[in-house]
Amino acid sequence: MLDRIAFVAFSLAAALGATVTAAQAWDDTKYPDLKGQWVRGYQGGSRFDPSKGIGPRQEAPLTPEYQAIYKVQLEEQAKGKQGIDPTIRCISPGMPRIMHVYSPMQIVVTPEMTHILIEHIHDNRRIYTDGRDWPADMYDDPQFAGYSIGKWVDEDGDGRYDTLLVETRGLKNPRTYDATGLPFHEDGRTVIKEKIYLDKKDPNTLYDEMTVFDDALTRPWTALKYYHRVATKEPIWWREDICAENNVHVMIENEDFFLSADGHLMPARKGQAPPDLRYFKQTAE
Repeated sequence: MLDRIAFVAFSLAAALGATVTAAQAWDDTKYPDLKGQWVRGYQGGSRFDPSKGIGPRQEAPLTPEYQAIYKVQLEEQAKGKQGIDPTIRCISPGMPRIMHVYSPMQIVVTPEMTHILIEHIHDNRRIYTDGRDWPADMYDDPQFAGYSIGKWVDEDGDGRYDTLLVETRGLKNPRTYDATGLPFHEDGRTVIKEKIYLDKKDPNTLYDEMTVFDDALTRPWTALKYYHRVATKEPIWWREDICAENNVHVMIENEDFFLSADGHLMPARKGQAPPDLRYFKQTAE
């Protein structure tokens, strides 16, 4: 009996020792402090390059073919149509538009993965930092957020990681850079590279230097996004964001209609024809 008690005690001690060892192996002081709530650091609408205006003022380096596609989108929106922006249907904006940070952002760093959590249309990202390679079937099952592989590096040589380098592939269409319908190539072979780091002088400012490689572009397109940490002594409040709740857009046969305040279907633009009602019994007034 004593031998059995001694064995159980030894097993428990070994298990606790393993737990302590595992805890010691994860040293979060080697990583930058990204705790708290982060919000977009610039005003004036969500856009890929914060230093330029929205839409055509972004001066996106589109090929002539995709400049023509974008021109049609702008003309359609000028007539009252929604264009190809998928978010009106509560579909994720996808990368890189996720990093517009429509809702506050939380960053959780673990040894194997860095999580970027954003409530807006499930704009969450998993950035794998465990040294894995790209999955063989990545393009068979593309995702709006894509598949992201990252690596923490120590750029200033002080023994602590200060920069997260990320590459994202396997992106699902339809996606746009912004609500004006700036398009990506339909081949879905977009590659996005990011360099994420804190400001050296202001640890409450976070930068995301982002470069897009896409066949709809004449060259790689780079922008510097930035975010501010919310300063508060109160417990952080994370608001639930359910896109489908109170969404008044109704898509029928690829046409956008609205729901009125009293719940009736109504046109989204002047002169819009009603949808096909062949399956509804028509009653004479």
